[in-house]
Amino acid sequence: MPSLTVENYLKLILQLCIATNAEWVSPGQIAAALKVSPGTVTSMLKTLSESGLAKYKPYAGVSLTKAGRSLALRMLRRHRLLELFLVRTLDLTWDQVHEEAENMEHAVSDMLIDRIDEFLGRPETDPHGDPIPAADGLMRGRGDAAIPLATCKPADRVRVVRVVNQQPEFLRYLTECGLEIGAVAVVEQNSPEAGIVTARVGKKPVALGHTVAEQLLVEAAP
Repeated sequence: MPSLTVENYLKLILQLCIATNAEWVSPGQIAAALKVSPGTVTSMLKTLSESGLAKYKPYAGVSLTKAGRSLALRMLRRHRLLELFLVRTLDLTWDQVHEEAENMEHAVSDMLIDRIDEFLGRPETDPHGDPIPAADGLMRGRGDAAIPLATCKPADRVRVVRVVNQQPEFLRYLTECGLEIGAVAVVEQNSPEAGIVTARVGKKPVALGHTVAEQLLVEAAP
């Protein structure tokens, strides 16, 4: 049975591949995400390679094998379904569920996850807007239609569909601004020179730095 650490590495590698639209991920990217030393990452990547779960090349980085990707998708499915289950059934907020799901995802069975999936109505996305893999490994949810809020023009009416930065402090800040998943906003100003995007959420004006606005993915709202 794969260890908890192996499962976490595979899931992270998959997420980095998806985020960068690349097949290979560098050890530096993994070390930065996990806040561990490059030497620790290199040692684990060699272990994954020896186990047939990944292909590791010292200069190219690491790429998941078919078996590694399958296990990574399985863990990602567990994590995102558990997050949504905790929000919908226990009323946890979207900034509280990540750590809880991290602890639970290694212990639950596939049978229980399938039942949770059925109970929730085969949802497409988790509380942060991330797509949920189906049992067969295919990604459900949104494609590439969503764009960063930082790229929107004045008068654009948009709906928040995904949040890239899922640190609890950042999510709580978005909640205070009224910019949770599903929130509709009208862009009033976008000044790349000043690095500020101003949007109106209901009757409330909200000013965001471009760095923050890059972390919010939106789609056109009718």
